[in-house]
Amino acid sequence: MEHNKLEAITNLFEGKEIRSVWDSEKEDYYFSVVDVISVLTDSRDASDYWTTLKRRLTNDEGSELPTNCRSLKFKAKDGKMRNTDTLDTKGILRLIESVPSPKAEPFKVWLANLGSERIDEVFDPEIAINRAVNYYRRLGYSDEWIKKRLNGIVDRFKLTDIWKDGGIEKPVEYAMLTNEIYKGWSGMKASEYKAYKGIRKESLRDNMTDIEVILTDLGEVATRDIATTEHPQGFSENMKVAARGGQVANDARISYEQATKKSAISNKNALNYQYKDETRQIEDK
Repeated sequence: MEHNKLEAITNLFEGKEIRSVWDSEKEDYYFSVVDVISVLTDSRDASDYWTTLKRRLTNDEGSELPTNCRSLKFKAKDGKMRNTDTLDTKGILRLIESVPSPKAEPFKVWLANLGSERIDEVFDPEIAINRAVNYYRRLGYSDEWIKKRLNGIVDRFKLTDIWKDGGIEKPVEYAMLTNEIYKGWSGMKASEYKAYKGIRKESLRDNMTDIEVILTDLGEVATRDIATTEHPQGFSENMKVAARGGQVANDARISYEQATKKSAISNKNALNYQYKDETRQIEDK
């Protein structure tokens, strides 16, 4: 885990610092509960407020939120590292909904609007597609790039459908198969590739160069076509096929690098900000 001070997150809470930590394995943030409560309430003692709120949530409402807390060490105001209750992104949003404070109302309205938008998308899926297209446009991606990105998403579903037919059911297995393809041509699994590019929750493909996208697509298409021909069953057989698909992309990578005299793998990303990390590691309680 790594400490971070991501400006986008800090700005959500009126510019006040919310201590947070990034879990690279789960690819999610853990936020200090007392820091969030301190911002959202007028309580003089955020820790005491949280103790009372935990009791109400557990005893009166039967909420599992307090039990989902994870105790991590954060630097306190006195400079010492102290155990602090934290919640992941989903947990923090649930916490905000549970805080009876006028300062929390803007967050609750935002969450309600977000929920309403998602319900609308259930009845009209085109709304979700339009939202994605407009989001990519705002980030500066060309319409041609967006078309390729959407086609890539459809191709990805074709691959996961093949895996499903081959007996793959668990999300962790899909992730491991995908990592096998990435490792086959890049030498890195997805989380390592993200770290190399300096990204976290952001999409890896959205931050790839043209040749990286091509090699990724080639590895997945090769894996899909091999599986379509050989019909591997079970995780072990599909892993072998994924490795072969990654090798096809690796052969193309070698050919590209020999011809261009430059690496096909880049540490560049599409972000307009940088993560600021401390090197100290966080220990679980």
